[in-house]
Amino acid sequence: MNAIISELGRVFGEHGAEIATAMAETGYMVLASIVFAVLIGLPLGVTITLTRAGGLLENHKVWLVADLYVTVVRSFPFLLFVVFMIPLTRLVFGTSFGTVAATFPLAFVAVAIYARLTEQILLELPSGLWQAAAAMGATVPQTVFRFLLVDGRSGLVYALTSATVSFVSYSTVLGVVGGGGIGDFAMRYGYQRYDFTLMYLTILLIVTCVVLLQALGHRVSRALDKR
Repeated sequence: MNAIISELGRVFGEHGAEIATAMAETGYMVLASIVFAVLIGLPLGVTITLTRAGGLLENHKVWLVADLYVTVVRSFPFLLFVVFMIPLTRLVFGTSFGTVAATFPLAFVAVAIYARLTEQILLELPSGLWQAAAAMGATVPQTVFRFLLVDGRSGLVYALTSATVSFVSYSTVLGVVGGGGIGDFAMRYGYQRYDFTLMYLTILLIVTCVVLLQALGHRVSRALDKR
């Protein structure tokens, strides 16, 4: 036990500041992904649901474009997608390296993932909900905001929690374009330098963050579930 404590003391003594910086970089990438997922992915998922065949706003062209974006982005292996996005990232930010630039492709993926999850949640709502909205003469915006999103809020929060865990995993890949983060730190300072104590410690930090995120998301989801 004393040896373990001594080894942990060495790791924090030598790399404490770098670990804190790496955690902050991961936090930035994940938080930015959540923001894009909610602000763009949620409306995109609603659009796909409404414009599909038989939807309230059936529109094949709009549905095709939106659904194609989600399908294509989600089917891309993430590492290849990051590389594929380098020219656009460089055009937008002037560079493809750094935490901010590396978050750009992750935001595209976050939007696609949460849009699909949103579509699935809304389609699983009872058909009676749609009929009740129509019977009350609700407009499309009223149907969305007063019926669908209200009744589906618990599932949407749960889906966002699951998506966030994926964002954490994806963020560990962004070290290939200088994105930093705790995963990249574990590879560079732990694995590549054969400092396995450091590597296992950073893995433990990642797992701890994921567990806490899941616990928080599940708690909020249960609190919103009024069924």
